[in-house]
Formats: sequence, C-alpha cells, structure tokens
Amino acid sequence: MNNIDRLHSPKVMKDILSKYGFRFSKGLGQNFLIDGNILDKICDGINLGKEDEVIEIGPGIGTLTQALAERSKKVVAIEIDKKLIPILGDTLSSYDNVEIVNSDVLKLDLNELIEEKFENKKVKLAANLPYYITTPIIMKLLEDKVNLESIIVMVQKEVAERMQASPGTKAYGALSIAVQYYCNPEIVTIVPKNVFIPKPNVDSAVIRLDVYDKPKVKVKDEKLFFNVVKGAFSHRRKTLLNSLSASGIGVSKDQIKDMLDNLGIKENIRGEKLSIEDMGRLSDMIYELNNK
Repeated sequence: MNNIDRLHSPKVMKDILSKYGFRFSKGLGQNFLIDGNILDKICDGINLGKEDEVIEIGPGIGTLTQALAERSKKVVAIEIDKKLIPILGDTLSSYDNVEIVNSDVLKLDLNELIEEKFENKKVKLAANLPYYITTPIIMKLLEDKVNLESIIVMVQKEVAERMQASPGTKAYGALSIAVQYYCNPEIVTIVPKNVFIPKPNVDSAVIRLDVYDKPKVKVKDEKLFFNVVKGAFSHRRKTLLNSLSASGIGVSKDQIKDMLDNLGIKENIRGEKLSIEDMGRLSDMIYELNNK
C-alpha cells in the first residue's frame, strides 16, 4: 500500500476488501466510513495533538486509525474480528506508532491495558462501533472507571441525543443520567448514513464525552442511585411516585411520598422532570432510611 493512499477513499477501500476477499459481517454490525471530513471532525473533536495517546475500538480496515496515527503520538487499536487483523497489518504498515490488539473489548481489562501500553497515563479513546454494542461498551468504560481523559464515538443520532438530553425533554432518560453522572457529553457533528459502506439504516452522530475526575454528584450508594434512576424511568407513563413504589427499591409508597415532600418535589411529577442532582438527593434519603 502506498503512503498517500487514503483508506476512506471508496476505491481504495473496495480494492483492499477485494484483495482479501473480505465480506461484511451483519452479526458484527460492520459499516466502514468513507468521508475524510468526518475523520477530521473526530480528530478535531477530541483536540488530538502530537503528544496524545489514543485507544481505538473497532478499527475495521484502519480508516479512522490512519487519521488518528497521523495526528497523535501512539494508537492502540482493539479489533474483535480476526479476519481484519492481516488487513490492518497491510493498511497500517507505514505507521510505526500503531499497535493492533485482537480482542473483545467487553472481555478486556482496559485499565490493565493502559498500564501496560501507556504507562498508566490518561488517554483519549475513539470508536466507530457497531450500534447494537455501543451503549454497553460506553457504560463499561465509565463504570470500570477506565483512566480516560475523553471518549469520542460514532453512535446512532437518536442515542447521541439521549446521552446529551436535559431534564424535561423527550429524549431524557436513564441513559442521559448514567452518561452525565460520569462525564460531560457534547454532540460534535451529525453524520448522514450515505457516508458508510455498507449504508446503515439510520443517521449517526459523533459525540464527545469529557470524563470527570469525580462523578457529577456525590451519592452515598452508587448502586442504589442507579437503581433509583432505573426505577424512575421504568414506566414512563406513570408518575415518579408510582414508578418508584413498583421498582423494588425497598421503600413503601408512603415513604417515597414523604421523601418527595421533603425535597419539594410534587408527587405527580414524572421521572424525566428530575435532574441528576434531584436523583442523587432522593437516593441518599432512601439510603438513610434503609440504614437506620
């Protein structure tokens, strides 16, 4: 492969795929990006500089990897599909700052990988993931408190809107709070479906998640907090009082009513009206009641 070949070029991509007899896997949800402007926006979106070190999840044939490698100090790319490993060895052979790891990121200890490959420095993470697995991977990164400065990912447009949503909006829900507990989300750009091979069914968005050093709210029991959040959104047509009383969090309907009164929250309010701070205060009151 020539140094000047751009992997996002449809012709270059088709030639590579033909050379290796590669077929897209529906099971792995593979869609390869063919727009260099979007690659630039991803790199710009995480302020990628020459001293930055990056983990990439799902490099495919190396389209985004190439852009990351040219603008950063080091890239470690994690690819689950064994059939893509020899292709990546070819397409990225000109880049001595790229290392490919053949592994399932959901089974990988990323903190251990960062310690080994990056001397435990905070790194940036970029991913263009199959949409069915995006949310589980993002939540694993956040819940495992992986040593990351920021995450930039391509997700379904609707999912990006849910991650960034504010209380009281239609898109606001448990995912909004889960993401915003750990980081500040910002949509970088909307990506039309016609810039991928093969073309997906929906438009996408690039979203950056700037990871907090500490969670946005301090709670007495993190597991209980997320159970309260899950309960609050488990029946979106029900009031918060009815949703929580049916969620099995260990407090009665009357006790929840008293807590809402103490917090100045109307009992007929729905979960989507509560801020992350409201959820934190409510979960702490439940914790205190359960630990008297």
